[in-house]
Amino acid sequence: MAAGDSTGARTMLPYALSELGGLPEGWPAVVWDGRGPAPPDGALAAVEFFVVPYTRTDAAVPVLGRLPALRVVQSLSAGVEDLLPHVAPEVTLCNARGVHDTSTAEHAVTLLLAVLRGIPDLVRAQEAQRWSAGFRPALADRTVLIVGYGSIGAAVEARLVPFECEVLRVARSARPAPRGPVHAMAELPSLLPRADAVVLTVPLTERTRGLVDAGLLARLRDGAVVVNVGRGAVVDTAALLAELHSGRLWAALDVTDPEPLPPGHALWTAPNTLISPHVAATTSAFRPRALALVRVQLARYAAGEPLANVVSAGRG
Repeated sequence: MAAGDSTGARTMLPYALSELGGLPEGWPAVVWDGRGPAPPDGALAAVEFFVVPYTRTDAAVPVLGRLPALRVVQSLSAGVEDLLPHVAPEVTLCNARGVHDTSTAEHAVTLLLAVLRGIPDLVRAQEAQRWSAGFRPALADRTVLIVGYGSIGAAVEARLVPFECEVLRVARSARPAPRGPVHAMAELPSLLPRADAVVLTVPLTERTRGLVDAGLLARLRDGAVVVNVGRGAVVDTAALLAELHSGRLWAALDVTDPEPLPPGHALWTAPNTLISPHVAATTSAFRPRALALVRVQLARYAAGEPLANVVSAGRG
């Protein structure tokens, strides 16, 4: 859908102006949600601030080259690895840090609980009208290691606290945090043997690609659960499959490598595996938080104030 495509628009947004509650004075906008043809070049000539439609990066990338006045690209995703290579050096790129914390954290804990309590088996038993009682591990008294302790990782911990489990935290560098120390990534190998579950919330970078390889997986204790709500390529798929087929580890994956997971891929039928199709962030909690971020960022930019969530600062 494209709308409001008059010349002179300084912003391009995926949301109707009525949803945003208005724009800064002197900031006309063109509205494009990425689902249809982009507005004509005449409507884009003055666009300085482009909010990329969520999940429509493929459609948005060709538009970047048609924005001669572009100064800011605002992503509505937490990860921008698919967008970053296409943003010119003079353009500032911002991510949506904070927008997806609530939804992604809920989903991570849901996946972990579902695996521990055997929910997939219970669903299959119900479909077969089979009363399938048995003993299952609780989350209480377990140790959960969060790898990637940013805003999403902190949100995961906040939801784990009531479950009476111990939480270990790992980020790129060590630092104090309100609920306990954050360990440096270099300490990850020594922490893994303590974990009953690992929740991956790291973005995909050259440093994190293939981070969870055969060596790291081997350090996990028997029966540990690997929950990935970050990016699929953070995990070595072949190494994970080997552990799943051995029966030693469990996995709950909202993201996979490759993605989308094609029919016939070995992960679909791997034992001890629960898969959701990259839906952790796509909930009713997303839109109001995305709208709030866009409002704040536009107001800051219009006022000449520093932007939040800057991934790469334009040199222009």
